[in-house]
Amino acid sequence: MKRREFIRVSSLLGAGAAVAPSFMLSGCAAKPLPGSGAVTSTPTVCDMCFWKCAGHVYRENGEIWKITGNPDDLHSGGRLCTRGTGGPGAYLDPDRLKQPLMRVTDADGRQRFQEVTWDVALDFIADKMRGIAETVGPERMLMLHHGSGSRHFVHLLRAYGSNSRAEPAFAQCRGPRDVGFRLTVGESVSSPERTDMANARCIVFLGCHIGENLHNAQVQTMAEAINRNATLITVDPRFSVPAGKSQYWLPIKPGTDMALLLSWMNVLIDEGLCDQDYIERYTVGFEQLAAHVRPYTPEWVYLETGIKPDVIRETAREMAKAAPATVVHPGRHATWYGDDTQRSRAVAILNALLGSWNRKGGFYIPESVDLPEYPLPDYPTPKAQTADAYPGKWPFASQGVTNGAIEASIGEDAFFKGWLVYGTNLPQSVPNVEEKLKAAANTLDLLVVVETMPSEMTGYADVILPECTYLERYDDLRNSGEREPSLALRMPAFEPRYDSKPGWWIAKQLGSRLGLDEYFPWQDYSEKLDWQLKQVGSSLEEMQRIGVKNFPRQSPLYFRPGERVQFRTPSRKIELYSKQLADQGFDPMPVYTPPDPVPNGYYRLNYGRMPAHTFGKTTNNPLLFELTPENQLWVNPLVASQWSLSSGDYVRLASPAGAISNPVRVRVTERIGPDSVFMAHGFGHKSKRLRLTAGVGADDAGLMSNIKIDPLMGGTGMRANFVTFVQQRAKSS
Repeated sequence: MKRREFIRVSSLLGAGAAVAPSFMLSGCAAKPLPGSGAVTSTPTVCDMCFWKCAGHVYRENGEIWKITGNPDDLHSGGRLCTRGTGGPGAYLDPDRLKQPLMRVTDADGRQRFQEVTWDVALDFIADKMRGIAETVGPERMLMLHHGSGSRHFVHLLRAYGSNSRAEPAFAQCRGPRDVGFRLTVGESVSSPERTDMANARCIVFLGCHIGENLHNAQVQTMAEAINRNATLITVDPRFSVPAGKSQYWLPIKPGTDMALLLSWMNVLIDEGLCDQDYIERYTVGFEQLAAHVRPYTPEWVYLETGIKPDVIRETAREMAKAAPATVVHPGRHATWYGDDTQRSRAVAILNALLGSWNRKGGFYIPESVDLPEYPLPDYPTPKAQTADAYPGKWPFASQGVTNGAIEASIGEDAFFKGWLVYGTNLPQSVPNVEEKLKAAANTLDLLVVVETMPSEMTGYADVILPECTYLERYDDLRNSGEREPSLALRMPAFEPRYDSKPGWWIAKQLGSRLGLDEYFPWQDYSEKLDWQLKQVGSSLEEMQRIGVKNFPRQSPLYFRPGERVQFRTPSRKIELYSKQLADQGFDPMPVYTPPDPVPNGYYRLNYGRMPAHTFGKTTNNPLLFELTPENQLWVNPLVASQWSLSSGDYVRLASPAGAISNPVRVRVTERIGPDSVFMAHGFGHKSKRLRLTAGVGADDAGLMSNIKIDPLMGGTGMRANFVTFVQQRAKSS
């Protein structure tokens, strides 16, 4: 195939100038007042972030009015966050992908996207997939994905013969946390996190921005803890939202969290503050750990972290005083400095010393509904797995590693020959990746993108398939592990707009073209859901009425007093000392390594979240854009004075590798130290078809060139990057 050019979808559809939200939603402007017409409602499960809160979609005279939380949903407490109530913007966004598009080459050799029918697009994809299966094997077809809607395509590829897949949510977000906890206690902290903050008497946050990330139930249970006067300890170089709610704010030097965690262990052990009965009953390696942390005295760690010794001791005592009702929160985005699995192990070990794992006020034992799988043929056994694409690397990766899979798709000897990309915008999700994406696109025989919006990733595709939004489709039942088991239904409130289609339909149509009809026996996905619901005493008809069905627990929420349990580790206990790490040549206990020093004239690039947006997924949403149209750059007053910056000015940033950002608005604040700057992730889009957000704000991922790879699971540590200021302009009017 001719080398693929990056094509902006706007070259077909016309970008135009950015349009104000009031114009974009003008179809609603002249209608009667909300609530004055005939109102109906439909249950849904929100897809504005991964939290998946249940709600109701209200329609007035058949048109969308609002979305509210389902009061029976224990998962969300019956409330939706800002983004959840902004769901109508996703449905109404005029920049949505509207029809299948295929890459074509004109007579002059220029490439562009052309509108095609679904039959043409799906026939082309199926033909290419058959060719890959026949020449190199189906397992050479890779899926890169994010979101619950991807399950339809995971099912398709497994039926096709491939279990090759990876998602940035693992290697670029929570993977080190999940692997670190599995290595220590034998299981992950789940999603949603199994923290029992509502009953906690002490909560410790390490760079965890609850209240800014709006993880719904976590925010609510943190608020409950605050109302009960729980002690909050926040460790963050920035005065974040949880820092503002805390009795203790520890403005740590970036990159030294591991030293603080080891020092807290030192204090707990040295002062006899550990839960000794819990340690003797449930753990192995305590003596090795005690010897290991002895050098990490608060006095020594003060020199590394900037946290005074008396504060280290006082906060350790606060944790012990509240234990076992103490949560050292595991966080979510954990890819920081390359030692991230070990840092997450340190968090798990600290919780074990406090006796909080599976204890009231610490962590609970999640339970989901025992929901039978729909009876289908067994999947064929692939001849290779994702990890075979990068043999010998990252031995503890429990999922495919995105960055490894991308690199294994480049060159004549590339392992992967085709990609199906679902719901993930790789240019903003994976750091320093654009050149690799171009190289991979020029290697692959097939690159398909399934999306609702014309993200940057669509520019690399051979075929773009427009999926309808979550308000227009059925997906799998929500059955996440919770305090109480429950099921929630997402069903279409509207017919798909334009020529978009639900993911289950796209997967079924491709499956039929690939001769896989036996794996897709339903005519409509509701048939599968109805069968599953009837196995647990419900039905689709019931769920269409109530949306959420709660079930009684079948097992205890916490360990019983004195209970003997077996953990899913080799020793069947919590492993403070990890023999499986030692056997693979890794440190059996976490070790502190100082972070790279800040180059002269540069500042650490700190990044995070904001309440109105789920990263770049929602920045073009016209309702949420109106709330927060751009990110801001937090700059300490001392730094601002040196560079003659004021709040409201715009400045460009440069990395040591020479990357330069879009202009970003300055916010001068003492809430960040003089060694760092901070911005929210998800801005700086390059796709001009995203008419509201294109070119607005700065993209932190584009400034990242110093990536620290976690040797245990392949995660991309992204907090070892630095920026400086290269250009300013006057503040806007």
